[in-house]
Amino acid sequence: MVLIRRIYSVYALLMFCLSFLLFFPLFLVCIWVPGWEKYGRKINQFWANLFFILIFLPVKIEGKEHIKKGQPYIFVSNHFSYIDIAMMGFIPGDVIYIGKSSISKVPLFGYYFKNLHIAVKRESIKSRGEVLLRSKKAIDNGSSIVIFPEGGICAPNPPEMAKFKDGAFSLAVDKQIPIIPVTLSFNHLILPDDGKLLLNFKKAKLVFHSPIETVGCSSKDIPKIKENCYQTIQEQLLEDNKQLTTYMNVNTL
Repeated sequence: MVLIRRIYSVYALLMFCLSFLLFFPLFLVCIWVPGWEKYGRKINQFWANLFFILIFLPVKIEGKEHIKKGQPYIFVSNHFSYIDIAMMGFIPGDVIYIGKSSISKVPLFGYYFKNLHIAVKRESIKSRGEVLLRSKKAIDNGSSIVIFPEGGICAPNPPEMAKFKDGAFSLAVDKQIPIIPVTLSFNHLILPDDGKLLLNFKKAKLVFHSPIETVGCSSKDIPKIKENCYQTIQEQLLEDNKQLTTYMNVNTL
């Protein structure tokens, strides 16, 4: 079983690298031509869809009807696995990711990410301030923002999440735009954060929940909005993983 997982993982990594190199010249054009960044992010979405096809990993998507065309959102999701970012590529529209600055150090991929998305150095107040300004400008231009409010892969016991930070919710309240909670139900089982970087072949699930409105809200409402979002995602995680555990137990009898 470990050998099969290792072969599958090497294959998936190979597909990731080859598909990225295939699209990289297009990313460069979109980076270098002023105003074409949104087209680069559109290619980014196509790449994400293609990647999951290439690794034969089906993704069940629910709740896409909650997303209105032309409306910018703050998408917030649980973050248990390195595969989470790729799976968020299924979000429609022009979407900008906020990720760790360490991504920028990865050859080629780092250049693509920091020019089409936003990299943040979390320990730097200056960097966080710059990210906030860039995020607000992106929203003003009609783009949505993806933030993992746990602040990284830091949950000690998935599918139980770590506490959420305030940044995503402060931004949504400041710009008076809706928040869409997103649940990535099984990514911690597909690619566990156990240091082995071995994929399991399991069906993936992504759930877009109903938008949480922020119109008329102020900073005093942030704790309530954050808790609402947290509970929405956590309840979906526990429900889906409970069903999966029950199914697996029945099939092992």
